[in-house]
Amino acid sequence: MRHLIDPLDFTKEETQKLLDLADRIHDDPEAYQDVADRKRLATLFYEPSTRTRLSFESAMLRLGGKVLGFPDAGVSSASKGETVADTIRIISCYADIAAMRHPKEGAPLRASLYSKIPVINAGDGGHSHPTQTLLDMMTIRRRKGRLDNLTIGFCGDLKFGRTVHSLIKSLARYDNIKFVLISPEELRVPDYIINEVLEPRGIPYIETRNLEGALPDLDILYMTRVQRERFFNEEDYIRLRDSYILTAEKLSLAPADMAVLHPLPRVNEITLDVDDDPRAAYFEQAQNGVYVRMALIMTLLGLKDPKTGEVAFEC
Repeated sequence: MRHLIDPLDFTKEETQKLLDLADRIHDDPEAYQDVADRKRLATLFYEPSTRTRLSFESAMLRLGGKVLGFPDAGVSSASKGETVADTIRIISCYADIAAMRHPKEGAPLRASLYSKIPVINAGDGGHSHPTQTLLDMMTIRRRKGRLDNLTIGFCGDLKFGRTVHSLIKSLARYDNIKFVLISPEELRVPDYIINEVLEPRGIPYIETRNLEGALPDLDILYMTRVQRERFFNEEDYIRLRDSYILTAEKLSLAPADMAVLHPLPRVNEITLDVDDDPRAAYFEQAQNGVYVRMALIMTLLGLKDPKTGEVAFEC
C-alpha cells in the first residue's frame, strides 16, 4: 500500500504514467464511470476548501464510488480532542481510501503511519499540496506539450504558497527548466527551496519584484493570491495583498502562447478582463483536477484502466 503525501512520493516515470491515465480519462470520461463501484472515499478536511474537496468528491462519484467525511474540524471529533492518529484508525474501518486537508504541516504524514488505507495529502498548512501539483503538471503538459524546456514564473505569495513549493520540487526533476520567482521581499520563496531543491541541481532561477519585466520571457505564469489566513498580522496582509495584479494590459507584454495558471481562489490578483484571453488556463486547470484525482484514486486502489486492462503503475 502506498500513500501520496509529498509530490516526490512518485517517481518521475510513475508521475508520467499517472498523467497519461488522467489524459485518457479527460478524453473519454464515460469509459471510467463504474471503475470504483462499491469503493468509498473519506474526505477529511480540517480547514475550509471548495475546489479540492469537491473535486475529490466529484472524482470518486464519476468513478462510480461513494463519498463520506467531514468539511471542517468543527464537525468532527477533532473538536472533542481526538488525535489525527485515532481519527484515521477509525476511518480505516469505514472507507477504502482517504483524502486529508489539515492546517498543520505533517498531519497527513502522521495519519499515513497509522492508516490501513491509502492516504492522500490534500494540503497541509504551507507545506505541500501534491494533487494540486499533479493537476498543474497536467495543465502545463496539455498546453505546452511538454514538462521540460520551460521558463516558469511564479508570482505573488511564494513564502506560504504550498502549491508553489510542490510544483517547484516536481518540475525540478525535468531538463532545462528555469524559474523566475516574482514576489515582495517579505513573501519570497523559503530558503529551503533554494538551498535544497534548486542550487544542488544547478537549476537556474531569478528572484525579482518586477512582473512586467519578467513577462516577455515566460512560457508559464503561475499567479497566486496573498493568503490572509497565513498571516499573524492584519496590517502586513493589507500592505502586501495588492503587490501584483495581472491585467489584460500587462498580459499584452507576454508571449502569445504563454499560459496563465492560478491554484484558485483568486481575490483580485487577476482582473476579470484576463478571463477571456486564450492564455487564461486557470478554470481549465480546475477541471483537470477532477481527471487527475480520478487517476490517482484508481492507481492507489489498484483499479485497472478499462482501456488498457492495466493499472497505471503497481502500488
